[in-house]
Amino acid sequence: MRVPILTRDQMTPEQQAVHDAAVAGKRGRMPPPAQAWIFSPELAMRTQHLGEFIRYDTAFGPALVEVAILVTAKYWRSHYEWWAHRRLAEAAGLDAAIINAIRDGKPLPPCDEKTQVIYDYARTLHETKQIPLELHTRMVAAWGERGVAEIIGTCGYYTLVSMTLNGLDVGLPDGAVSEI
Repeated sequence: MRVPILTRDQMTPEQQAVHDAAVAGKRGRMPPPAQAWIFSPELAMRTQHLGEFIRYDTAFGPALVEVAILVTAKYWRSHYEWWAHRRLAEAAGLDAAIINAIRDGKPLPPCDEKTQVIYDYARTLHETKQIPLELHTRMVAAWGERGVAEIIGTCGYYTLVSMTLNGLDVGLPDGAVSEI
């Protein structure tokens, strides 16, 4: 990483507050993006709270939120993000065939509409920067207006994460190999 990783003892009181909030939250640790954002404690505090909500509390649940996260990691070629969230997707029970299709840039294997529309919405938003009315209508039918807000928020937040990880050259753990 192109910025130093601070221990809690090296942090300012404002940075320590961010660290403590992250560790006390659902993640139980300071994830790599927050380790980078810590140099702007206000940014770090706000983003780590947003990230915790998106990761754990959207309408999509643990497996399906990973569809949008993996689409975003693939789009941004964020090797660390893909590596980390592939494991989280597998642990959440997302079908390996879906994960591999996202990785390979192929259509999803047959799946339910709720999964398919998350994939279609996230991929279309990244690739075309717009959403056709038909796709928006499908998303509303499957997930409601809350789902629309949360899929856009998920893609946006994980774009920030991917850009942070890529911009600061966050590498994979020793022995890990990039899939994307």
